[in-house]
Amino acid sequence: MGRPGRLRAKKTANKNNKSGNHNMKRITTSLLLGSSLLATLPSHAGEWLQWHGESLTYLYGKDFKVNPDIQQTITFEHANKWKYGDTFMFVDKIFYNGKADPGKGVTTYYGEFSPRLSLGKIFDRKLAFGPIKDVLLAMTYERGEGDNEAYLIGPGFDLNIPGFNYFTLNFYVRNTEGSRPGDNVWQITPGWSYTLPVGRSDILIDGYMDWVTDNDQTRRGTYHANLHFNPQVKYDLGKALNLGAKQLYVGFEYSYWKDKYGIDSRGNLDSNQSVASALIKVHF
Repeated sequence: MGRPGRLRAKKTANKNNKSGNHNMKRITTSLLLGSSLLATLPSHAGEWLQWHGESLTYLYGKDFKVNPDIQQTITFEHANKWKYGDTFMFVDKIFYNGKADPGKGVTTYYGEFSPRLSLGKIFDRKLAFGPIKDVLLAMTYERGEGDNEAYLIGPGFDLNIPGFNYFTLNFYVRNTEGSRPGDNVWQITPGWSYTLPVGRSDILIDGYMDWVTDNDQTRRGTYHANLHFNPQVKYDLGKALNLGAKQLYVGFEYSYWKDKYGIDSRGNLDSNQSVASALIKVHF
């Protein structure tokens, strides 16, 4: 047992750390709410809403890890660009085939809301240098069933990379809701889109990677560093059938997740996932 002074200092440090995490969550929540309200202003309010798009995706895949191995997912996505930034959000409804998940049953849900505020547009200054087109404040709110809630905030960058439709790079500090591990760890998230002409149509390759670089340990366990690489490869079937470009896609989504959910794969549970899912996507 350590000296009383050391124990007192440790308790004070833990208390200050919890207080700091709570303040960070409050700041992130306030910014998320504020940017969402601004981003949803009606389009007739001058130049506020520049464009938006919505889509539905159906996925079917086998050999998932941690959760039941056969899954079907229906995903709603929304993206927009507005006067002072951009927004992306999605909601997954996941159906487990064959057997139920012990903690969630036969279905579950998961979603993310990710607004970004452009510092260049807010301050009316060109912040471009080298491959960087703009500097942003990036935020994400993650929400799933049960004890699955997190707030992310950090710097973001729009990059000018030849050939790509877009390339973004966000650096986040993660903080979880409640006492589960995963606080004050860094996450690096690039996102991209690339179009490849093929015959009468195109192949669209887009996706993201979430790389959590740190570990975090609490009384409830350890959150291990992990990497999730998630591209989609889609053929523009609508364009090929003269039904309209960028409306109907078919293809597959690949999910490689090392140490899924922050679970160390060197333990008793296989948490390294590599799954290709059949995909149908409709934009509207």
